[in-house]
Amino acid sequence: MIVTGIDESVTALRAGAYAAGLARRQHARLIVVYVAPTPYVVGGSAAVASVVAAEAEAHREIAAELRAQVDEATRDRGISMTFVEAHGDPFTEIRRIADEVRADAIVVGASMKAGHKLVGSLAVRLVRAGKWPVTVVP
Repeated sequence: MIVTGIDESVTALRAGAYAAGLARRQHARLIVVYVAPTPYVVGGSAAVASVVAAEAEAHREIAAELRAQVDEATRDRGISMTFVEAHGDPFTEIRRIADEVRADAIVVGASMKAGHKLVGSLAVRLVRAGKWPVTVVP
């Protein structure tokens, strides 16, 4: 069982493609995880509520696009893939799902955010958890 975390970033999509190839070669099941961030709300105005609603809708659209890509890849590559949509912190959710499915490996894309060099990227946090082999795709 291989778990991969994807979003709309280039590195995450590369990681998904790499994980699909790995699953095909190893005859493994692939769990594709998209984690939509939980919005942080400060204040309770109507403007804030509309921004939160628009953000939630954008994440639903991203999830629907990614699900469609996973469905197409399942048909094209002939491998067993399951798309999972979660909400919250990507590290927490990917770790939870990997634990639930008893993952043999995790594949994620390298972070492109400069701040992650200071606080640690998703990949670094998963490696530090020390529970699975983690492949980071550039």
